[in-house]
Amino acid sequence: MAANASPNPSAGSDPGAAGTGDPADWRELKHDVEDIRDTAVERGRGLLDAARAQAQDYVDRRKTDAAQSVNDLAKTLRDSSRTFDDRPNIKAFFDSAAEGLEQLGGSIEARSFADFYEDAEAFARRAPVAVAVGTFVAGFIAARFIKSSSLPPDARYDRDRFDDRNT
Repeated sequence: MAANASPNPSAGSDPGAAGTGDPADWRELKHDVEDIRDTAVERGRGLLDAARAQAQDYVDRRKTDAAQSVNDLAKTLRDSSRTFDDRPNIKAFFDSAAEGLEQLGGSIEARSFADFYEDAEAFARRAPVAVAVGTFVAGFIAARFIKSSSLPPDARYDRDRFDDRNT
């Protein structure tokens, strides 16, 4: 081995050698990492904006469908009220219900999803007990529905047939 040769290659006189800790190299690496981070953040925002736009479009389409269903129900009620021409009190009831449904349909079409969300949130803050009870009742009904549909159709038939033989 030569006298000026060093067993540690990073201890040589090359300023760009690995392990020297050159501040210019670190600044360049830091700049590259920041560029990658900025690009990732920008793409993430673009993806989030696209997802938000797609969700808003879906909600708007469903909102229009719901408004149309409510308006169709109002039309059906109004058509049904014609059979009660000889009973003005009943006809007035049906016409009033149809008018209320038409107003609801118009309100659904005119409002945005954010408006509905704000209304629901305000209601939940005004009446948390009602929301809790409603959630409990909905869960109970869903559980009963799931439980009643858990038996396969053949098992229900066999059970009914068994019950008929034992009576």
